[in-house]
Amino acid sequence: MLTVLFFARLKDQLGTAQHTLTLEQAITIGQLKEKLVSENPDWQSALMNANIISAVNHDVVDNDYLVNGNEEVAFFPPVTGG
Repeated sequence: MLTVLFFARLKDQLGTAQHTLTLEQAITIGQLKEKLVSENPDWQSALMNANIISAVNHDVVDNDYLVNGNEEVAFFPPVTGG
């Protein structure tokens, strides 16, 4: 079971903090985003934003990173500090 977490503004835009799904085979983070959008078309603008940061098991990754379904994936907007 793959756990997908959404943080900060992204959580508010999607209306949920967490989503779970089962993968039949390994897919990239980019493909995962496409899968989530295909299941939830109203997530398109929020999830496909080029600035969204992806992390797998607390490590920041790019859209080519492969997940196999046993990880925790997190998506969050860029964070600024002051």
